[in-house]
Amino acid sequence: MLTDYISPGIRVELKAAGKVWMDEDTRTRHIYMSKVMDVTSDDRIEVLMPFEKGKLVLLPVDGEYSLCFYSTKGLFQCYSRIVDRYRSDNMYILVLDLSSELQRLQRREYYRFSCALELKSRTCTKGELEAFEKNRKYLVDKTKPLQRSVIVDISGGGLRFVANFQYEEGSTIYCSYRLPRGANDREYEMICSILKVQELESRPGLFEHRIQYVYIDEPSREDIIHFIFEEERKIRKKQT
Repeated sequence: MLTDYISPGIRVELKAAGKVWMDEDTRTRHIYMSKVMDVTSDDRIEVLMPFEKGKLVLLPVDGEYSLCFYSTKGLFQCYSRIVDRYRSDNMYILVLDLSSELQRLQRREYYRFSCALELKSRTCTKGELEAFEKNRKYLVDKTKPLQRSVIVDISGGGLRFVANFQYEEGSTIYCSYRLPRGANDREYEMICSILKVQELESRPGLFEHRIQYVYIDEPSREDIIHFIFEEERKIRKKQT
């Protein structure tokens, strides 16, 4: 049950996970801190509407958000949609429906960095899955055609991309992409699981995919995390 892990009073982070074409709206890039007020069912919670610099942030109904819960049993992440908001005793409450299962995570893997990178991918064979499991990436068939799409955010644990095609939820795919690092540019290869696929309401024919790394070597994961930290540092430097 959800109440086995999430309880009123614990901290929760909210970060926009949908409506990727609203990049000019700062609400799609910022991480907001809040607090769980109530767990009303196994797929619905209520949280305080976040404040920023003393001002209430009116997050939109139907907005999709990635949640990170600071539970006494560890860190847990899931996706959600705001279905209502109301005022009670001078408190402003958001009602969220959870749209994915809770997943335990490491804090360093959680933070998702917005970007625009080319992703190459295709369905993974059983043999390639076993090759990655045994750290034998050289057995991957490089002659098979790859489909191209655009990564819209990445983290140390997975990524989100938009494509004019769609994979099946629960399927396993081979992915590769490059981080913009100048002379140190290299290709990162990994096996990923498709967590969720949905067509963009504002762009029919385009599909948002949320995926989780299944097999990735630790040096690659550390490179990705380091890239995110460095890009965030550059952004903060420009803002000061």
